[in-house]
Amino acid sequence: MFTKRHIISTREFSKEEIDYVLSRAEELEVYARAQMPGERGKKSDLLEGKILANLFYEPSTRTRFSFETAMKRLGGEVINLSSTEASSVAKGENLADTIRIVSGYCDVIALRHPQEGASRMAASFSSVPIINAGDGAGQHPTQTLLDLYTIKREGLLNDLRIALIGDLKYGRTVHSLAYALSLYGATLFFVSPEGLRMPEEIKMDLKEAGAEVFESLDIKEVIKEVNVLYVTRIQKERFPDPAEYNKVAGTYRINTELIKENEDVIIMHPLPKVDEIDAEVDGTKNAKYFLQAFYGVPVRMAVLSILLGIG
Repeated sequence: MFTKRHIISTREFSKEEIDYVLSRAEELEVYARAQMPGERGKKSDLLEGKILANLFYEPSTRTRFSFETAMKRLGGEVINLSSTEASSVAKGENLADTIRIVSGYCDVIALRHPQEGASRMAASFSSVPIINAGDGAGQHPTQTLLDLYTIKREGLLNDLRIALIGDLKYGRTVHSLAYALSLYGATLFFVSPEGLRMPEEIKMDLKEAGAEVFESLDIKEVIKEVNVLYVTRIQKERFPDPAEYNKVAGTYRINTELIKENEDVIIMHPLPKVDEIDAEVDGTKNAKYFLQAFYGVPVRMAVLSILLGIG
């Protein structure tokens, strides 16, 4: 369906293409679970002989590890750039040259970069598919796919009322997710401090796509209206002025008292979480963020196999 193409933004996916990825992830999930306690071990050599290059110019745990795990669970190999200080980047090599060179060593590249638009630029210099693994405050399409997969596995994708909470201005995960959810007729509630509201151009695009969009400063105003809370960290590293960050840090906190207002709501988070969710919430039936992180493996298995023409 999209063999050999780049994955830069969720806006480039049709609903049918997203559904195909999610269905493929369900098929491959058994291999993601192969080494988990109580699971019957199954191995795959689907991507044997293929090489993934992880080029991460920003810190990452879940995204980098889940890409690596996905590739290895399917029998492929991985080469990593996880420290620019230990590479030619430290000598001044530009991204275009790095991409030209690395694309000669591998079959697919997962790129994380602090500059918005870096993945799109890299795609113009690469001889293999580029997967945007996060570009500044821009997009993070595979995170969106695993978010959708989590919601689907909870049976909520076709009747979704979701609150996106926290840093909606700089949060690339919520930008990507909001666009994708508009394809599914979701009702979107944006909850953020005044200075971190969803960008106007994104809200306009969503409304033009027919999505219902509501905004609030107070999570208590929407908790009874939704079936999913998608909580995000207020990202200190995205603020040009530390004083502005200090004004909004700790604005929202999800605790068990809040959950009592809607005992069936599920709680998601792209992680890492800092202080926006109380630790006592982790053990509740509502908390889905650790399962959500695991789902990154089958979803990225699906993406890699499809891009490489084996899905």
